[in-house]
Amino acid sequence: MARMGKQQAVLLGETHDRFDIHRWQLHVAAGLLATGRRLVMGFEMFPRRVQPALDAFVAGELDADAFLEKAEWKTVWNFDPDLYLPLFHFCRQFKVPMRALNCYRALVTRVGKEGWDAIPAEERDGLTPAKPATMEYRQYLFDVTGGARPDREAKSADHLAFDRFVRAQQTWDRAFACNIAYALEDDPEALVIGIIGRGHLEYGYGTPFQLDDLAITRVSVLLPSDEDFESEETPIADAIFRLDTSDRAQPQRRDPPPLPEQHR
Repeated sequence: MARMGKQQAVLLGETHDRFDIHRWQLHVAAGLLATGRRLVMGFEMFPRRVQPALDAFVAGELDADAFLEKAEWKTVWNFDPDLYLPLFHFCRQFKVPMRALNCYRALVTRVGKEGWDAIPAEERDGLTPAKPATMEYRQYLFDVTGGARPDREAKSADHLAFDRFVRAQQTWDRAFACNIAYALEDDPEALVIGIIGRGHLEYGYGTPFQLDDLAITRVSVLLPSDEDFESEETPIADAIFRLDTSDRAQPQRRDPPPLPEQHR
């Protein structure tokens, strides 16, 4: 934890519907607070457009229900909010700024279909183009999405038909990286804690790769695990926390309703 306290960003990977993982994230955040560093906590769960709601909640101007409504929780995320409320209340209690790390959903779809170059700069939601994925990342994404399935046009990680998925994934990777970078521009001495899905962090392929492209180099990835990890040639993270496997309650996610017209 002392070493993590010297970083620019510490990224805490998650499986979104696990209470035990969010509890672990809270424990790590409390440990980092105890190092004396000024903290900022960034959340994949919020697009940039709802940043005013995050600011108002930390300032004590909104209760939890009003915050979730103004942050469009049911529209943009819609997992059980009880999974995340302890983290939100931690930020409010200790005046830790909350930062929205995501972009608007339609941008991801559009970049996947059309590519970055087809998107005018003013329609990129503040993002810069992602650094192209390495072949290792493409193979990782191909494998975790089922590999060469019979119903899949792409039969290998380098197939052109797989480009659309990779571009979409990298839009999220870059969004999280850009918004972490913006938080550090606002407060260069802060330590940004990133609450982000683990698929964007494992092996450093996703958001850490994009942060490095943005010259944010003091970055660590911490992951929880249900199983012991053997050493690998390419480490999956800077450290692994072995979870208590007796506590696995998983609430069900409700599908979000269609986006309002102005956000499509």
